[in-house]
Amino acid sequence: MEKRQTILIVDPELDFLEWARNQLNSKETRVLTAASADEAYKLFCREEPDILITETHLSPFSGQELLVKVRQRDPNAIVVLTSQFGTTQAVIESMRLGAFDFIRKETLPFTLKVVADAALKAYAEMKAATAFKPRLTVEEHQDSIVGTSPAMQQVFKMIGRVSLSDAPVMVTGESGSGKELVARAVHHYSARNNKSFVAINCAAIPEQLLESELFGHEKGAFTGASGQRVGRFEQCNGGTLFLDEIGDMPLPLQSKILRVLQDGQFSRVGGNESLRSDVRIITATNKNLEQEVAAKNFREDLFYRLNVVRIQLPPLRQRPEDIRLLAEYFLRKVAARQCLPQLELSEEAAKVLESHSWPGNVRELENIIQRACVLATSDLILPKDLPLGQDSAAAPEPTSGSETVQAPIGTDAAIAALLEAAQKDPNVQLLPWLEREFTLFAMKTTKGNQVRAAKLLGITRATLRKRIERFAITRELTIS
Repeated sequence: MEKRQTILIVDPELDFLEWARNQLNSKETRVLTAASADEAYKLFCREEPDILITETHLSPFSGQELLVKVRQRDPNAIVVLTSQFGTTQAVIESMRLGAFDFIRKETLPFTLKVVADAALKAYAEMKAATAFKPRLTVEEHQDSIVGTSPAMQQVFKMIGRVSLSDAPVMVTGESGSGKELVARAVHHYSARNNKSFVAINCAAIPEQLLESELFGHEKGAFTGASGQRVGRFEQCNGGTLFLDEIGDMPLPLQSKILRVLQDGQFSRVGGNESLRSDVRIITATNKNLEQEVAAKNFREDLFYRLNVVRIQLPPLRQRPEDIRLLAEYFLRKVAARQCLPQLELSEEAAKVLESHSWPGNVRELENIIQRACVLATSDLILPKDLPLGQDSAAAPEPTSGSETVQAPIGTDAAIAALLEAAQKDPNVQLLPWLEREFTLFAMKTTKGNQVRAAKLLGITRATLRKRIERFAITRELTIS
């Protein structure tokens, strides 16, 4: 026989406790109640309920303090806080302390069942989730570039080979794929690793300032030049200069870069002195420089000077076997930076990550993991904690001219009938009505499960919540 789920409700009002017990008690659910914080904590320790729903204003200590004590005992405890006076500060502080949700008490007559079901579902998912077993050793985690895929192994081999020389290296790949990490690795394993590595983004600095940034300037060279400034070439003499987004460098400046590559000489802006600098150049771009050369947007002679050795970095979607390793690496990185406990990635969440197309590549994955660490309510990251949600699976890329939205079979007749009916009544607002009815139907069909309802409608959960609030659907679901 399947074990009943247990809910512990804490509130100083005995009438409310009796009402809540009647609302939630069922064959599948057992409801425990407590009127004080200390009684609730003893019950929690003895009964180990699946979820805890507690008022914030308790004695002898508050609901937030109860939350802290419960989470110290069980870091995965799912706690919902309620309050008659849900101030902004109280809501923020409660979520910071690890609350699953914060509900204003006046809404509970309409939302208690929905909130409890959502919390129980989250608890069941967490218990059912399987922790992903890490595959990286501690030593491997010390490297910034993570990957075991064949494509990345080729990249590592190229880094090893080019590190032995001072030849210019061009790293190409999509935005967010980790081109600067490759450049840093080349420098790290080279004989120049005891000197500076300086990175500059050619697309992020205005054209009139980029020359000064690279070569420096003399006092009075232009308005605002109140003193002499040392440029990046001087700054990393003997080291490595990484020119990111080299394809966006203005043509006049390209010729000066070419001169440095040819004889190592340059002059500061506004100066006549010829300076020398021993710098290894590594460049990166997400543009097709061959096409830029053909279009006269990039100097051909400079292209051949820079493109001595090319390292092509594959996009993340072409190395899905690295996604779990990268996710684990970023989890450890976040924990170390923020001095937080190490979170683990569930097997289910790992599969969601692997099914995404990652248009933003590794940078997008890192941002997703950082956000998941903030949103997670337990020490195990679940699919619901990922901003990608349940809709993260990459849809097949449509062929040219194909339709991305396919209507269910038999909808033509239904649409025609609706339009015909709307034409007979000029006061009918068909689209708002359809939006409301579809949202209400989806919520009823999924028994109030917002994740499933959003997926059924093809919208995000945030959009669904706005519709529920706008159309007062929660109240109607409760009444019906």
